[in-house]
Amino acid sequence: MAIEQIKMPQLGESVTEGSISKWLVSPGDKVNKYDPLAEVMTDKVNAEVPSSFAGVITEIVAAEGDTLSVGEVICTIQVEGGQAAEATENDELRAEQGNKADEAGSPADQPEAPGKARYSPAVLKIAQENGIDLTQVKGSGSGGRITRKDLLMLIESGSIPKEGEQQKAAVPELVINKQRQNFQAQATASTGNATPEPSAVPVGAGDIEIPVTGVRKAIAANMLRSKHEAPHAWTLVEVDVTNLAEYRNSIKDEFRKKEGFNLTFFAFFVKAVAQALKEFPQMNSMWAGDKIIQKKDINISIAVSTEDALFVPVIKLADEKTIKGIAREITELAGKVRSGKLKADEMQGGTFTVNNTGSFGSVQSMGIINYPQAAILQVESIVKRPVVMNNGMIAVRDMVNLCLSLDHRVLDGLVCGRFLQRVKEILENISKETTSVY
Repeated sequence: MAIEQIKMPQLGESVTEGSISKWLVSPGDKVNKYDPLAEVMTDKVNAEVPSSFAGVITEIVAAEGDTLSVGEVICTIQVEGGQAAEATENDELRAEQGNKADEAGSPADQPEAPGKARYSPAVLKIAQENGIDLTQVKGSGSGGRITRKDLLMLIESGSIPKEGEQQKAAVPELVINKQRQNFQAQATASTGNATPEPSAVPVGAGDIEIPVTGVRKAIAANMLRSKHEAPHAWTLVEVDVTNLAEYRNSIKDEFRKKEGFNLTFFAFFVKAVAQALKEFPQMNSMWAGDKIIQKKDINISIAVSTEDALFVPVIKLADEKTIKGIAREITELAGKVRSGKLKADEMQGGTFTVNNTGSFGSVQSMGIINYPQAAILQVESIVKRPVVMNNGMIAVRDMVNLCLSLDHRVLDGLVCGRFLQRVKEILENISKETTSVY
């Protein structure tokens, strides 16, 4: 018999941690290899963590609601000796999921050199964000190792040890290793200054405190990073979509009967953007520090909201799809978001975001870029307005505003203006005579 550890997997690009939403097993349960053990919320996605072994669950290490870094142990399982080969097979996966030495601490039989300490990336991140002096924190982990839970308890108690302050519970002074120095340098470079401490907000009778966890935490981190790193600029064009509206309204009922899902205005906009991105590939780019990456595939991220969160699934290779195909994907992805069945890979690989803010009646807005993309387009509400036509006559037309936020490190006004001009041209020329949805 052997005891093996199941660790928090990396279920998507740039995912660093996950929250246990629900345990599907209990200590003493027998499981087969690949059986689901827990539901995890990571990078805005609900996903199941499968077992790497067949055996009996011996211990649930992380409770429901706990947030753990990639590579941290979530439970242990007793396996037959004959599964040693399987354990070997998983060594490579564990190495990819996190720095094992940093997460698990130093082995007991190889003590750290005096005056030195090692910290996991998760611990360093929390310490940096909250201004915690780790030399004054007494760890509860093996060998006095400081864990995430130690820091979270300190933050919750309000007694955060600051640099230069002495506390009774402090351990002898330690020298912070090179890893922490690197992390601080990266954080300073990305934000331009140290992370500010949370403001103290008075809580009165009847006020409701809502913990920032799961999806909301991921949204906040991504939006903050985007605003800190990307110099946002904004531009707007108005588009006459009268012919598009007449065409769509004339076929929507027949389309619904034939296909079984709705033909929305949004599908036409996504198709037009995908076509324009193919003609202006600079718009389909990302900032990568010392270079700009111009992406070959055109993968359109679309924003889908639930009651308390925002998800951004991706329509892959949108330029190769028909309006019908895009409409189908919009319907399917939105359904998966609202039923909690969206998969991690359906959120990955987006190169440009189109946001249907018009569904809320908005007529003008400025979106925050979906990092690390270089732009986001807000499609506003279609409204009837009096418009002066080329012949000088006034007519009531269906008008819509398209609002583009751009990363000025990657894109300049000229290419963005031409891109929006092309999107406008495509949309204004959609009609029953010129366009097929199939």
